[in-house]
Amino acid sequence: MVSEKLVLWFEEVGKDDRELVGRKCANLGEMARIGLRVPPGFALSVEAYKDFMSMTGVVDEIGEYLAKSKPKDLKQCKQASVDIRQIVQSKAMPEKIEKAIVSHYNELSRRCHTDEIAVSTRSAGTVSHPGQYETYLNVVGGPALVDKIKQVWASTFNTRSLVFRSRKKMPLESDPIGIAVQKMVKARAAGVIFTADPNTGDAARMIIEGNWGLGESVVGGESTPDIYILDKKSLKIQEKKLGPKSRYVTFKKGGVIEKKAPPGKSGKFCLSDEEVREIGKLGKVLEKHFGEAQDVEWAVEEDRLLPESIILLQTRAELIAQNKTPIDQIVDLMLDRFSRGVGYDGGKM
Repeated sequence: MVSEKLVLWFEEVGKDDRELVGRKCANLGEMARIGLRVPPGFALSVEAYKDFMSMTGVVDEIGEYLAKSKPKDLKQCKQASVDIRQIVQSKAMPEKIEKAIVSHYNELSRRCHTDEIAVSTRSAGTVSHPGQYETYLNVVGGPALVDKIKQVWASTFNTRSLVFRSRKKMPLESDPIGIAVQKMVKARAAGVIFTADPNTGDAARMIIEGNWGLGESVVGGESTPDIYILDKKSLKIQEKKLGPKSRYVTFKKGGVIEKKAPPGKSGKFCLSDEEVREIGKLGKVLEKHFGEAQDVEWAVEEDRLLPESIILLQTRAELIAQNKTPIDQIVDLMLDRFSRGVGYDGGKM
């Protein structure tokens, strides 16, 4: 039987709905509720993932596969990832789930005054696993969206995730997540703000990282961004560091592409001082509302004036490096290096 709450508008959820739609979607709903500027969109519930897995028989097939293969080391996990993701992606989306997705997509397009709105699809776990699952950008059309949603669900079986769950003694055969579907922002620049220093935990200053175009080059670490250090109380800019920003991410037909930055961009700060302070102001609002330091993704929308040009894409509790155990820091580094350098089996673009 299909669960009742498969798809919900962001405005229907809040921070207490993390078990229903995942932390990312719940926080997006909370930001919308308190009047902050977030792209319109909707959430696929955690139950939608569970329904897909059970209705298609995927969960049983994966269980049988794991019982036979019993992956233990990195090489075995990598092969298991390839095989399991093929199983997931080979299944047709159940009709009732597909109808719910396409209906909300069509309504979102109507609200945005277009026939087919470009959207992003991002995973939303009930616990935070930053960067582990796939993100797909500039997705246009109902059929394409349905396909990308299956790929996001399948990415819960990527190599890094299987290794992570194995290390944490978590079940390998399933990791239910929500999915955030958001209108794409035509970003002139984008990046992140940490409302406390992510390295030292210093709560008196905030760190902003930014680059031209979409924010994937910043959050994914593909390009060295500009860095801005602010005094949290006064929002005074204490220091600015010009990053080389040699590459940036921008739109292409049916997705995004990484391009080499021309000298006019790489040699210039991507944010004005006024934009830096506005991003800092919003960071303070979020930290106060959620009651702890935040890691916030933002974008500066083209052809809009301050303050409306600053759009918030997501927020989550900030991880302070010094608060991690030495073992966790080493394992995170190893997993990160593996995912980037040994053929991470999924595209974030």
